[in-house]
Amino acid sequence: MTTTGPARTPSRLAAATAGLLAGALGLGSSELIAGLLEGAASLVTAIGGLIIQLQPPGAKQFVVDLVGDADKLVLNLAVVVVALGLAAGLGLLARTRWILAVAGFVAIGALAFGASLLDTFNDPVLTTLNVGLSVAAGVFALRWLLRAAGAGRVPEAEMLDFDRRRFLGGAIALASVAATSGAVGRFLLERRAAAVASVPPVPEPGATVPPLPAGADLAVDGISDIVTPNSTFYRIDTSLLTPRVNVADWELTVNGMVDAPFSLTYEELLAFPLVEQYVTIACVSNEVGGRLVGNAKWRGARLKDLLDRARVQEGATQIVGRAGHDDWTAGFPTSWLDNPEREALVAVAMNDEPLPPEHGYPARLIVPGLYGYVSATKWLTNIELTTMDFNAYWVPRGWAKEAPILTQSRIDRPRHGDRVATGTLPIAGVAWAPDRGIARVEVQVDDGEWHQADLSVPISDATWVQFVYRWEATPGDHLLRVRATDGTGQVQTAEESRPAPDGARGHHTIRVTVG
Repeated sequence: MTTTGPARTPSRLAAATAGLLAGALGLGSSELIAGLLEGAASLVTAIGGLIIQLQPPGAKQFVVDLVGDADKLVLNLAVVVVALGLAAGLGLLARTRWILAVAGFVAIGALAFGASLLDTFNDPVLTTLNVGLSVAAGVFALRWLLRAAGAGRVPEAEMLDFDRRRFLGGAIALASVAATSGAVGRFLLERRAAAVASVPPVPEPGATVPPLPAGADLAVDGISDIVTPNSTFYRIDTSLLTPRVNVADWELTVNGMVDAPFSLTYEELLAFPLVEQYVTIACVSNEVGGRLVGNAKWRGARLKDLLDRARVQEGATQIVGRAGHDDWTAGFPTSWLDNPEREALVAVAMNDEPLPPEHGYPARLIVPGLYGYVSATKWLTNIELTTMDFNAYWVPRGWAKEAPILTQSRIDRPRHGDRVATGTLPIAGVAWAPDRGIARVEVQVDDGEWHQADLSVPISDATWVQFVYRWEATPGDHLLRVRATDGTGQVQTAEESRPAPDGARGHHTIRVTVG
């Protein structure tokens, strides 16, 4: 005769594992539903977006310093790890307080739903469906795993082996389902974000840039391309998932302190006279010697043409660009455009291709000479004329309100820590000071005199140049430094500063070993 033992409470390890796997299934289900139903927010992305909105001053620079432009991947992974940790804790709570554990899952879902409302591209109804199904999947998985772990009556003689087999089998199955659904969902989300439906061709510009002049590229091994390919151009923004904009529904509005506000469709924007120019842009978070800078050929409508049509009022002192999906803002003084050589664009093409989605399709602002966080609004839907009293997105978070790009230079070859042979060694890289141009670049070995480097033929004052200095390398460890002088005669400062609040300062310095 077989006796039946008393009801047992699962071990803490089993309960925590059950909670973790239940959370994984909930997250995986959320990603899959979001991937299948356009408009249903990914709960991971929604919470990540909330974290970005709530970040304290200094957080942006800390993350960029740590991981560079992999910040979005790291934040997504961090959200997943924290969510799984919370779910494991709820699994422990469910051993004795089942209702509270369920309430915890519901609360996480409610937080994600609230966060999803920050992105206007998310459909509240579909997101509600996603949250409900994902939370239900997590709660169901937790209940099933806890029962499999022994929270019930089973024959005492078979209890341990039976429970262990059932629990392990269920855990492996749920882990597989969670991982697969999450991976498939994320793949669908990324593919949809990268796809741009029915992209109208961008007309040829009325004013084209001439071909790159002879000598614009020094053709030195290891040096940065004079024109950065779209695929390797840096990306720093606050969007964890690239917004997918349908140009059939897109409009650009110019309003605020203007006498004639108006809105444009994409086709109407393309009907403006289009011009081309090469412009180097940089992220204010770029460290000295960093890679968050690039040069591209941009095509678009002159911002001045749009402002002339709107008839800007005399008291307007700031131009603010807004991104449509999350109301992100960047602002710069209207006086910046008083210089007729600063040709700000509402750009629609990059290196002869329609703007890639990750770089702001269908339109973005390009303003020569200013860091991106005060000027280069991607996924642009609104240009507002206002006063300098308005603080755009990054200003309350500790960054300067006005931010001209500093004069900078970087050694690309050799790399820090390289071991090189004696003899002639090209020390090569790039220098930039848009929109002032580069007049001279100098290289210093150890604490010796500064030597003038050879420069590439400039494309324009708004772009970087390449440089090379051929050094006769002698055995030993050496420090190599570079500094640039811009077109106004201003020499790049040796005084070091962090990127916040208005850009990093100092000379890029590397160490190499010769011999």
